[in-house]
Amino acid sequence: AILGPPEVNITSCANCINVTIKLPRSHFRDKGKLLSLIDIYEELDYDITLKSQDGEHKRPRQKTTEEVFSTVIEELYPSRNYCVSVGVTASLNKNSVPSPWKCVTADSEARQAYHEVAVAGAVCVALIIAAVLKCVHAAGFILPKFSLPQTLV
Repeated sequence: AILGPPEVNITSCANCINVTIKLPRSHFRDKGKLLSLIDIYEELDYDITLKSQDGEHKRPRQKTTEEVFSTVIEELYPSRNYCVSVGVTASLNKNSVPSPWKCVTADSEARQAYHEVAVAGAVCVALIIAAVLKCVHAAGFILPKFSLPQTLV
């Protein structure tokens, strides 16, 4: 039997990417119930291959006993595109099909801070505009409280 491919989703974080992996389904049944790969093998190995403009890097093999799990790949260059593929094997079965490549751009801490600064700046600009409009209204240039005499109109 060939294992795989697992379902992989990736999201970016500050100088890192979060990889969520869902193990592939098995086709084995026990008393009508579809067995998971964890039910069959108890523990699986997974390999993450990371591809960037620097080349392809295979990360150290990890073990899992969960159907769905996440791992974070840290210390990445900000604003750089990274692609990930995951392969799953068992101690008794080394035949596997890796997941299709999924790509994302690693966020930078500066980009997240920029978002916060942009929101704060927008709030400040809105408050300044509101204060200017209030002053113009109080001076009587907008929606005057009393009408001007006919001779001044």
